[in-house]
Amino acid sequence: MPTKASSSVSALALSLSLAMPALANEGQWLPMQMPQLADELKQAGIRLPADQLADLNQYPMNAVVGLGYCTASFVSPKGLVVTNHHCAYRGIQFNSNEEHNYLDDGFLATSMDKEPSAGPQERLYVTDKIEDVTDKVYAGTTDEMDGYQRYHTIQGNRKALLKECESNDNYRCHVRSFHGGKKYYLLRQLMIRDVRLVYAPPQSVGSYGDDIDNFEYPRHSGDFTFLRAYVAPDGSPAAYSEENVPYQPKSFLKVNASGVREGDGVLVAGYPGRTSRHKLLSELEFASDWQYPVAAKRYQHHIDLIDQYGVDDGVIKIAYAGTKASLANRMKKLNGLLDGFRKTDIPAIKGSSEQAFIDWLKADAKHANQLAKVDELQQKLAKQRDYKQRAFYFENAQSSAMLSTANRLYKLANERQKPDAEREEGYQERDMKMLQGRLNRLSRSYDSRMDRALWQTDIDAYLGQDNRTAALDKVLATLDLDQAYANTELHDGAKRLEWMTQPVDAFKASKDPFIQMAVALYDANEANRKERQTLAGEITAARPAVMDALLEWYDSRNQPVYPDANGTLRVSYGVVDGYQSADALYKQPFTKLEGIVEKHTGVYPFNAPEKVVEAIQAKRYGSFFQESLKADNQAWYCAIFSCPEARDAHFGSVPVNFLSSVDTTGGNSGSPILNGDGDLVGLNFDSTYESITKDWYFNPEITRAVHVDFRYVLWMMEQVDNADNLLSELTLVE
Repeated sequence: MPTKASSSVSALALSLSLAMPALANEGQWLPMQMPQLADELKQAGIRLPADQLADLNQYPMNAVVGLGYCTASFVSPKGLVVTNHHCAYRGIQFNSNEEHNYLDDGFLATSMDKEPSAGPQERLYVTDKIEDVTDKVYAGTTDEMDGYQRYHTIQGNRKALLKECESNDNYRCHVRSFHGGKKYYLLRQLMIRDVRLVYAPPQSVGSYGDDIDNFEYPRHSGDFTFLRAYVAPDGSPAAYSEENVPYQPKSFLKVNASGVREGDGVLVAGYPGRTSRHKLLSELEFASDWQYPVAAKRYQHHIDLIDQYGVDDGVIKIAYAGTKASLANRMKKLNGLLDGFRKTDIPAIKGSSEQAFIDWLKADAKHANQLAKVDELQQKLAKQRDYKQRAFYFENAQSSAMLSTANRLYKLANERQKPDAEREEGYQERDMKMLQGRLNRLSRSYDSRMDRALWQTDIDAYLGQDNRTAALDKVLATLDLDQAYANTELHDGAKRLEWMTQPVDAFKASKDPFIQMAVALYDANEANRKERQTLAGEITAARPAVMDALLEWYDSRNQPVYPDANGTLRVSYGVVDGYQSADALYKQPFTKLEGIVEKHTGVYPFNAPEKVVEAIQAKRYGSFFQESLKADNQAWYCAIFSCPEARDAHFGSVPVNFLSSVDTTGGNSGSPILNGDGDLVGLNFDSTYESITKDWYFNPEITRAVHVDFRYVLWMMEQVDNADNLLSELTLVE
């Protein structure tokens, strides 16, 4: 195992690469790449055939679904779905009020007729097709085009592909870029529109430890919730109706009640959001030196305000609970990235790797054009950095929910004057239901007092900048916040929806203060949008050529490469394993029930429910007691990394959370953790603090994902909440 001495940084860097080809458990692989890893999967203890994992129409991949922002999976033939508590937060919040606060109290439907809608805009997405459309996306582009023309040519081609794919309203399609635009794939997803809440533990279980424990270990979180997918009686997706019936998935995951032990091979399948492992050193330095610190500071200001207003106001506390949780998560992640960059000196590692790649290009004259493309890309990225710094404050100064809504509605009115194919993405007919849902959701996550306070902090930050925009300065100079919030009709959900169909002239004639602001800012916002699109188009002309060179470099070293995560279905493999988090501090892979009681103070966020504490103290372990979780001999793993010396094999409890070395990131929340046979053994919900930098750099020694052990889920169902109706629905195997 390499040491942490500074002299080893360059040597380690040469064993890595800018885009991170496979090393041990590293890799967020496309399902179609699984056959390339057949030998590695077998060595890791994965018994499922690689070809089966590559097939989206076979078990287990056809049981994995997306939520649009998280991952979930079918676990019964009656459309029962399991995901994280924090992923189902909107659905729980949607059904909560001061009389029935399911966030605090939890919820269990004892029969299907008692399962409420999780909200009219909740969706489940089942990916059933992936197709290479690179040539179709780039059709009509030329080297002579400027960035703006190139951007819109590509966008026009993408929109045509989406329109054809979505000729059936039951499908939602996406055209995603891979390897920096070297490849484009079309993804088709069946869209289930009736999603209902089935079983959610109280927040004191689902987010036990909350922000204090976020990205930390040991953890004791019951971060799980069950939903159910419903469809029309004929089996087709439909909006909520009492006539709808449970969806029958092509397959559903079996639950292994025996779980996993230390050293067992595991898989994770899900929809990771974004990673930056392909990006250049200059992009990392911009993120580290400016982008992350500035964003983290803003998040902290907003969190402080939400805490201040919510402490004595239950309405605000509920309405902004999800917003606060999201802000806190993002802020802690950014701070963790900054800490990780410093501790591991990731800029030095990436810089050495990038230099090795540049030296390889310079060594052969045939790479001269590719070398020039690297320089061209660096120049375009420098322009983009300048833009991002200006746009950050300009866009945030319009962050009021009322103003951003008015901006969106006025943009829609302008776009509706064009043929549908020529409209901007987000404003086409395919987007109207999504936009309508967004406008509806605002009613449950908005309070004028809170919105005003948050907006004021962003206005103050903008006014403190030298590089400002005249149109926005003019609006802010005459802004009367009291008058604006008192006289807008955009508070009213029905009025917001009415504005979706109003023409441009109606907006120009409106006396609504926020709509007047949107009209006044429209040209400046369009100029900002055009600059962003021009830069994006210029970068698409340079980055694919750089990626071509990188992939050629990896091929010369016999290194398979996975694309950066981009919200598409991926598979990663690893083992159940702890890690050395600091000198003389080894974190074991499993936590147990007793740890909940040890942390319990009775005060949020360590206020475990009384019935949970009572069951633990009474040692009501049920059938999920584990005497030992001793590691199997994973020779392949220990040959690469140092494995800890044998420890006391006694466990003597029910596992709560566990660690594994699978490669995950945001979007993998709720992803099923599968054993070597494809049985469900856990749910991914977090990463350790030392792992946060994996969005840029995967360090196999310390990168660990945190999972809810499904034995804890079953224990909660059996011993605490008496969810017998759901237990009988699951297929349990040993």
